[in-house]
Amino acid sequence: MEINGVTIKFDEKGLIPAVVQDFYTKEVLTVAYMNEESLGITMDEGYTCFWSRSRQELWRKGETSGNRQKVVTMTADCDADAIVVEVIKDGPACHTGAESCFFNEIWQAEDQNPFSYEKLYDLIKGRKTDPKEGSYTTYLFEKGMDKILKKVGEESTEVIIAAAKEDKAETIYEVADLAYHVMTMMVEAGIELKDVTAELARRHVIDKKKKQEYMGGSEG
Repeated sequence: MEINGVTIKFDEKGLIPAVVQDFYTKEVLTVAYMNEESLGITMDEGYTCFWSRSRQELWRKGETSGNRQKVVTMTADCDADAIVVEVIKDGPACHTGAESCFFNEIWQAEDQNPFSYEKLYDLIKGRKTDPKEGSYTTYLFEKGMDKILKKVGEESTEVIIAAAKEDKAETIYEVADLAYHVMTMMVEAGIELKDVTAELARRHVIDKKKKQEYMGGSEG
């Protein structure tokens, strides 16, 4: 099967592994398999379709759960025997209800910093869905949006004061505080990180379009 000049190599069973990745966060969501038919369906319909090895049938992701995956790009590796599929997901990717199928941590280097905005957001979200006694985050959720917004305002002021003093270390400290409280506000408001990422991406496209229009207009 040739696509855009690339000859896709299926294995002896007619399958090729597809690594599904979140388009916005780049998190690996799942690994599934496609055959020639499901790959064609994916390209024709714009949503992931796989071949179920256990059921021996085509499997359109989300056909029963509603958690479909809109395909943005598909890229073959150097040997064209594996594909990375970047998607915008409409719900959890895993049948367990987890956002990604990859959640069983089995090893981590001791010197690796495990921080990520996604992990922080999930931790904050967990303090709302599963309150923990003595947790400051749980306390904020118990007090409600007014309290959270008050803290966002206070931390914003602290950032301005630190930046005005041109104190880099203090500014970084206060920005971190603000980021945490903004994420807490987002969780309370039901706003996901991907929502903000999508908005920033949309603005980037608009800016490019405006620039193109401006450049085009200046030529006339």
